[in-house]
Amino acid sequence: MTSPTIEPRTRTSPTRTSPTRTRPTRTQRRVGYVVGALVNALLLGAVNGWPGWDALPFLTDDFRLVLGWVNASIVVGLLANLVYAVSDPPWLRAVGDGVQNIVGLVAMVRLWQVFPVHFTPGGFDWELVARVFLGIGIVGASIAVVVAFVRLVRRAAT
Repeated sequence: MTSPTIEPRTRTSPTRTSPTRTRPTRTQRRVGYVVGALVNALLLGAVNGWPGWDALPFLTDDFRLVLGWVNASIVVGLLANLVYAVSDPPWLRAVGDGVQNIVGLVAMVRLWQVFPVHFTPGGFDWELVARVFLGIGIVGASIAVVVAFVRLVRRAAT
């Protein structure tokens, strides 16, 4: 009795190609920028107008000490989105994103220093949770500043 001939299997790995990332169309980007600007405008109105930051029971009167930086962060985001809606070359996005992240970072560091938050005692330590999230935001914004700078340098080099 003869055994059937079995050919050895050859392993072929699929060719790996990096996925091509396509940039959204100009219209899609413009709509996104306008929506972002509107959200920032609404946020600015909510913080300074109705209902106002003082409507949040966990914010203390010390929030007034950081309100300028919070407003600056929102306004810079609003202005950047309006500029991007008109023109958004990658170098301009890198500059705008860097400025937004720097102002946001300063606002978060100032929030950390003043920490105008107070939760009712008892139960869960929400102040610790707020500090942890604020710390994560500070680290994230710091990384984002570096990334924006690298993007700008890469654009300048090409």
